[in-house]
Amino acid sequence: MNTRRNTIPPGVEYHRVLAGETRRIGRGILAIVLLVGGMFFFNILFPAVAVLVEGGPSADGGVAYTPLFHATGMAAVAMLLPWSMLIQRVLYGVKGASLHSVVSSFRFDIFGRALLVIIPVWTVVTAILYWAPLPEHTVSNTDVVWFLLGTLLLTPLQGAGEEYGFRGLILRVAGGWARGARSGIVVAIIVSSVLFAIVHLSSDLLLNLNYLFFAIGIAVVTWRTGGIEIAVVLHAGFNTLGFLFDAALHVDVIAAYDRSAGVGSATTLLPAAVVVLTALVVWFRTRRTGPALTPSPLGLHGAGDPAQPGTDAPPARAARPEKTVAGMN
Repeated sequence: MNTRRNTIPPGVEYHRVLAGETRRIGRGILAIVLLVGGMFFFNILFPAVAVLVEGGPSADGGVAYTPLFHATGMAAVAMLLPWSMLIQRVLYGVKGASLHSVVSSFRFDIFGRALLVIIPVWTVVTAILYWAPLPEHTVSNTDVVWFLLGTLLLTPLQGAGEEYGFRGLILRVAGGWARGARSGIVVAIIVSSVLFAIVHLSSDLLLNLNYLFFAIGIAVVTWRTGGIEIAVVLHAGFNTLGFLFDAALHVDVIAAYDRSAGVGSATTLLPAAVVVLTALVVWFRTRRTGPALTPSPLGLHGAGDPAQPGTDAPPARAARPEKTVAGMN
């Protein structure tokens, strides 16, 4: 079913790695269906196991948000990380590690610098979001400890899983539906961002706008930096801090994370605003170099090798040194 095996085209942007001579829209739709379907499957299966382990639903038919239920929910979304890699490998013949970045590895230098800049900002933003009273419930100290452990160990992977799925696989799949790199990134951002908002299953306008612009901003960051590292810091950092505050303040998570119409407030769009601001900073920092590109076959970024068939980068772009487009230098 794949047209090439383990091959990363040289001199192309992150979202064009899966682009070929044909647009392969049918294959792309299959990839998206498998990804989203898998996400819902994991989100049903894992928490269901937690409910069975803990004795089934409560007397009123509801589900208690226990530490085990929380941990299985985080683990379910984290499964998108290997699932995305598997779908890419099976349907496109491209190794899963290429989802990390244009150099097919996770760039810990960019990740580390992003942590130092973004986490303090998220800490302040989270404090603002939790300034107003939230619904609370009684919870034992033991449960608080288990909530904290589950959050610290699994929520970063949960955020990463969503990024590899939506800003990784879906961005690449949709990015190959257009003929060129510029039209491809427009299609990729629209498709990945709209789907990201839809899967959160909210009927509130402000929440949906927050999800949409949050996704657009992270997609721009991923495109310009040529990798998923900063996206993971933005998403996983925000989610992890939020659940840490929930545990510390004994927040009733089910009530606090209600996504029905009318729950949005003046601060609802604050996370999206931070992400969009981050995207603008990254764009400014990469305005001269442009988006990061995949390296040449020999790993010589200055070799000036021409773009290969099915790619759309001119020779001058392909010759740009990879280290100048890290995005957070």
